[in-house]
Amino acid sequence: MDPNLEYWHHNGKSFLSRLRIWLNILDPSSLLSSDAEIENARSLIRREGNQQNNEKVSSALKLSLSSVHADTGEPISIVFRPQAFLPVAAPLVIASFLPHKGVTPALFWQFMLQSYSAGFNQANRNATASPDNKPSMKQALLITGTVAYSTLTGALPQILIQRLAVSSRSAQAFCRSVLPVPLSACLAAFSVFVVRSEESENGIKVYDCNGNAVGISKEAGFKAVKETAISRATLFGTTAVVPNLLVLILKRTKLAQRNTLMLAPVRHISTAVVLGLMIPASFSLFPQLGKIKKEHVEKELQSLTDDGELFYHRGL
Repeated sequence: MDPNLEYWHHNGKSFLSRLRIWLNILDPSSLLSSDAEIENARSLIRREGNQQNNEKVSSALKLSLSSVHADTGEPISIVFRPQAFLPVAAPLVIASFLPHKGVTPALFWQFMLQSYSAGFNQANRNATASPDNKPSMKQALLITGTVAYSTLTGALPQILIQRLAVSSRSAQAFCRSVLPVPLSACLAAFSVFVVRSEESENGIKVYDCNGNAVGISKEAGFKAVKETAISRATLFGTTAVVPNLLVLILKRTKLAQRNTLMLAPVRHISTAVVLGLMIPASFSLFPQLGKIKKEHVEKELQSLTDDGELFYHRGL
């Protein structure tokens, strides 16, 4: 079992402990580390083990957890590492929620956001579903289709306003403030399900309590994808709803009624803040090393171990 998975096997049993770990891992300064520094950190961990009371080992673990894929042992592309999610996604999310005057800018920003989301899901998937670590032609087409469909659907509120010439304030408010909330959550979950569909179709590697590989399970693959889809829907759904509620409340105050220009920066800032708070929270909803009961995996795997529970890498 990879050192990253061994770490998650012994840590992060509760939501609060996982949240604390993720708050430490998501330090953007680690993006400046070179591949050589990452490899040195991995070598130190293999040599010394998970000695968290050792400051050097603790720093090495932090770098490994944030930069190395637990299935391949290779560094993740810089823009798709967990600690890069906020600085890259925040401006894309804010721009996609803007009340655009035309359909073209809405489609552009949705395309940028959905492309990054699909790339992040692909880079942080469970790679044991594709041993060569390369997407098949089918998977490449599915990813392309996901980005295209999500772009069009994400821009649907603006398309409705423009094509139907919506002039009613209440209808425009519904399209701009209410409709994006379920759309954001559903599209985030949809992207995870489609981009990581190979895990459900081919299965992912499962381990016993000692970290020994038992076999490949499609049931574990589906569970891993489902949990990640729920966490991503929670992330984007909450990020969409909270700023809208805040602006709605502010509109009722005398200060906002006298200074209507303040609503736009409040919306943008609150979107970035909520996204920043929800990233570690959503990553912590489910364990990185998930559990599945033996009776829930394939029958051919049940006879290979005496453990009542098996473990799998959920991905991110």
